[in-house]
Amino acid sequence: MGQDRKNAEPGRHPLTKPVGAITRGTTNPNRLRRVDNWIAYRCGPLLASSPVPLVIDLGFGETPVTVVELHSRLTAALQRAVPVVGLEIDPHRVAAAQAAADPPRLEFRLGGFELAGLRPTVVRAFNVLRQYDESEVADAWRAMTGTGAVLVEGTCDELGRVAGWVYVDAGEPKTLTLSARLSDLDHPDTFAERLPKALIHHNVPGHWIHEVLHRLGRAWDSSATPFGPRQRWLATLSRLRAEGLPILDSPRRWRRGELTLPWP
Repeated sequence: MGQDRKNAEPGRHPLTKPVGAITRGTTNPNRLRRVDNWIAYRCGPLLASSPVPLVIDLGFGETPVTVVELHSRLTAALQRAVPVVGLEIDPHRVAAAQAAADPPRLEFRLGGFELAGLRPTVVRAFNVLRQYDESEVADAWRAMTGTGAVLVEGTCDELGRVAGWVYVDAGEPKTLTLSARLSDLDHPDTFAERLPKALIHHNVPGHWIHEVLHRLGRAWDSSATPFGPRQRWLATLSRLRAEGLPILDSPRRWRRGELTLPWP
């Protein structure tokens, strides 16, 4: 890894040309808080056990704020400094981000799906693949996990109130997570707008994601309570699990507005 890091330092081109297309770059503070906290929970043991942990945030956008927040949240959750590298294809964004760098703990480099020659433990790629064709998703997953990293890939709304992401290992999707700020959740139908690219075009009758969202909405409609949206959400997921939907984790995670399912 030392050689990789040397050859991909800021201001220098990585070993290979960055692979991918420049994103719109829109971002906001705390936009990725929900997925950051899930990464700390789901990938924390993997990072803690790694002798040289490294997290890559791919496509951080116009400002480096979400990379800085990811580093801060992981460091606080794991109680150890976790190096984070933000990658962007746009050299102007990389240059502008250098003011927030704190190497070797927090760096910003030029790179794309080839990960600038680095060998990370975890990759976060949010609001990146949404602009690609669905036929390109599987190849992107394989590229980002080809050196042994796990990938958390998905999308969210502009303020991070509703999100969906896939956990990918060795190029294969393992779980799907839907997450919402429950105080703002009018109805689970909202998740349809923020499905990961691999699923968004499959939300039609005959596909499992359509069935999941249909059952989720039906359970929500049947779980109205005067005790607020969190209790309604807990009752909804309890009902779905009782009906046989293989919902993962415990109510402790559900209370955060999360629903995680194994990828069939």
